[in-house]
Amino acid sequence: MNANKERHLHLPVWVYKGMLLLAAAVWGLGTVVLKDTVDALPPLWLIAVRFVLAGIILGAVCYPRMRDHLDRDTLLAGAFLGVFVGVSYGLNTIGLLYTTAAKSTVLTSAYCVMVPFVAWAASKIKPSLFNLVAAALCLSGVGFVSLQGSTEGLFTIGLGESITLLAAVFFALQIAYMAKLGDGRDAMVLTVVQFLVGGGLCAVGGLLFEGPLPLEAFSDPAVVRNLAYLIVVASCLALSLQNVGLAHVSPAPAALFLASESLFGVIFSILFLGEAVSANVIVGFVLITSSIVISETFPYLRSRSADNR
Repeated sequence: MNANKERHLHLPVWVYKGMLLLAAAVWGLGTVVLKDTVDALPPLWLIAVRFVLAGIILGAVCYPRMRDHLDRDTLLAGAFLGVFVGVSYGLNTIGLLYTTAAKSTVLTSAYCVMVPFVAWAASKIKPSLFNLVAAALCLSGVGFVSLQGSTEGLFTIGLGESITLLAAVFFALQIAYMAKLGDGRDAMVLTVVQFLVGGGLCAVGGLLFEGPLPLEAFSDPAVVRNLAYLIVVASCLALSLQNVGLAHVSPAPAALFLASESLFGVIFSILFLGEAVSANVIVGFVLITSSIVISETFPYLRSRSADNR
């Protein structure tokens, strides 16, 4: 009976791939929503409200798992990862004050290429030649997206782009250490702890650097609507779609589906914010996307080929 039920619930693989693609689209739109909200609510407070409420909601939904699996070891691991969550999302949102949503979403996607190198430091897993080639392509793409000509004929990276790239480093750190610390621990419980710690960290930062939480911002229906999207859809729902999809799709194609977030981000920034995307941004997008394909797909195909011999 249980076996039949499990077979009945198993969906075709394209459905799980669709879940990953939908999660990427939700996050791509999330960058646009953040850009639209960050002027009304300071960036650190925005992330604090988003993740504290998302953590409370997700914790309530997953209460049985929280009760059964939240031990001291999981709490410490989640808190450690939560620091990366708070810093990465905080920096990413601050960067949106100084750059466009299109540039932000393209530059943020560079974390996919950074992960193998961060994992090398975290878990002693040496990057492959494909990772090195991908890194060179990604660096070229970053140059096209973010380098701006100066009056002296040199090139400079803008403040917003610099902050966004630093955020991408912390995204890569969070993913690499999640892979290391998530083994043997409940992923949803870890996520709830990460949300609460990351949100709490940003709340402290907001209080120190942005002053008290501006409660008057919540009187604006647009701000409330945007927050609802970020909390319920871009955090709780998208995370659930990602977790289910990753459990049924091989790592390399899964990473590529999730990396399509940058494509959705560029499209939505044009449609909803009216941002103009230059030829440089398009070239940079192509180069960074190509680097992700090389970094994620080629090593995976090579390992599968070796296993089939």
